[in-house]
Amino acid sequence: MVASLEFKDVNLTYQVDGRAPVNAVCGVSLSIGDGEFVAVVGPSGCGKSSLLKLALGLEMKTGGTIHIGGDEVEKPRRDVGVVFQSPVLLPWRTILQNVLLPADVLKLPKAEASRNAMDLLALAGLKGFEEAYPHELSGGMQQRAGIVRALVHDPRVLLMDEPFAALDALTRETMSIELQRIWMARRKTIVFVTHNISEAVLLADRIVVMSARPGRIISDLQNPEPRPRDIRFLSQPAASELSGKIRESLDRAYGIPARELVA
Repeated sequence: MVASLEFKDVNLTYQVDGRAPVNAVCGVSLSIGDGEFVAVVGPSGCGKSSLLKLALGLEMKTGGTIHIGGDEVEKPRRDVGVVFQSPVLLPWRTILQNVLLPADVLKLPKAEASRNAMDLLALAGLKGFEEAYPHELSGGMQQRAGIVRALVHDPRVLLMDEPFAALDALTRETMSIELQRIWMARRKTIVFVTHNISEAVLLADRIVVMSARPGRIISDLQNPEPRPRDIRFLSQPAASELSGKIRESLDRAYGIPARELVA
């Protein structure tokens, strides 16, 4: 079976004028199956976001190969969606208009894109807010709209770069449950970058732990626990055991307690 997203021995070195080269990613090999939810965990500067930029085609690798659906990534692709820390909604466009932005850019059929957008907004709990403007929505609702926008063109892969980091703790928990629900309904391949171990354990099928720069994969841990999972799952023995394995990997890699690195 062709992997949905595959990194093979990928390296990334930044060349900065007048400075020594910076090795951001070194020898990363990772195969992600169709519909799989993978979390990438590690502290700032370890190359997590660089991996997403490489998969998006926004950065060019200096070694190795990256494939999406069997095709090599050599430039920005139409079949990838992305969600950042901030939803970056355009204030002069309604929520529906913001969600339809990728469809407009890609010149997708308007009627079909509008139906898909309305279905996704309802799935995300935003039915009735289609004509609202971003400032009229809470931070969590804006981020839901950002997720819907990333899905509206039906991408093969959804890349999420710490999408809930700017939210308060309670909203963050709610958004994690909402994302799980949306994922279970649509089953998109997701790569979810986070500093938060509990978030990774709650959401992911697999948790990939990265070393300090240059970023390498130091652990690839399975999470076989059934879904749906709620916040109470995090207090169960299986979740505690998995969290412990992630922290042990970070302890070994960084030589200091993982609690000092990861929230």
